[in-house]
Amino acid sequence: MRHTISVLVENKFGVLTRVAGLFSGRGYNIETLNVGPTHDPDTSRMTIVTVGDDATLDQIVKQLKKLVDVLEVQNFAEGEYIDRELVLVKIAVDAKTRAEVMQITDIFRAKIVDVQPKTLTIEITGNESKVGKFLDLMKSFGVLELTRSGKLALPRK
Repeated sequence: MRHTISVLVENKFGVLTRVAGLFSGRGYNIETLNVGPTHDPDTSRMTIVTVGDDATLDQIVKQLKKLVDVLEVQNFAEGEYIDRELVLVKIAVDAKTRAEVMQITDIFRAKIVDVQPKTLTIEITGNESKVGKFLDLMKSFGVLELTRSGKLALPRK
């Protein structure tokens, strides 16, 4: 089962290494990891997506809370948070497919951020489901390159 964990940490050297080391040292996998400063320049928020059963997740949360410089750990259950992901994807196009790719991009409220004679680079932001559906549609045109930000999440409360 996939779990989303939010970790508020002090913005100090070595914190990311300690958090990643906790996962690798215990054989847990990080599916996505996103780190960035918060409104307070002294803190950063890590959003981690990992896979495991509830017992594994409880162990991860307990271990994270013990780490130096970790201020708060939240395990998000479905519906308790708002999440978004940013994707940049370069699609192969020709004269016949360009209009169709542009139409699908518009339907998904994505943005074309670069136009070249044989490619379009598209930016899409949304939840995992929306992004996944868009990328599935783009596969038939030819995905040349892709980069994803990983999930960002905040509690609804």
